Amino acid sequence: MSKDKVVYLNEDIRAKEVRCVGDDGEVYGIISRDEALDIANKMGLDLVLIAPDAKPPVCKVMDYGKFRYQQEKKQKEAKKKQKTIDIKEVKLSAKIAQNDINYKIKHAREFLESGKHVRFRVFLKGREMANPEVGVELLNSVYELVNDIGQRDKEPIFEGRYVNMLVVPKKS
Repeated sequence: MSKDKVVYLNEDIRAKEVRCVGDDGEVYGIISRDEALDIANKMGLDLVLIAPDAKPPVCKVMDYGKFRYQQEKKQKEAKKKQKTIDIKEVKLSAKIAQNDINYKIKHAREFLESGKHVRFRVFLKGREMANPEVGVELLNSVYELVNDIGQRDKEPIFEGRYVNMLVVPKKS
């Protein structure tokens, strides 16, 4: 359950009449709030407002503590099953030597083989900003060196002082 969602229990429910449903699926029908509270108290459970916008509002007789515990448990399970994406970044400059490119490509290939995404960034300094095509050409040549194990997710894009390209591992 989200932290900002307000849940009304027992005496906090302000409606005079409610449609009451039991925890086991039993329908009590439209009864007064006091009758619904009596039913909940006799069973040792809580009266929880589950549909406040309905006419009349719908309440359920349930063990709210147990319900909240189960909801949190489901959220933790869903969070465990989420797949996080690691993005490694390889920075290049517009005036980089070929042996430096090969060294950086070696690391990028290792990242791609281990299943990580790689963002190649070319930083443009001073007058290089006037000619960002140099960065795009460099990234295209870099892609040719890794295209056997990776595929482009994003084409080279000029953003601020950088030209960026994202490469993801190929599906096997």
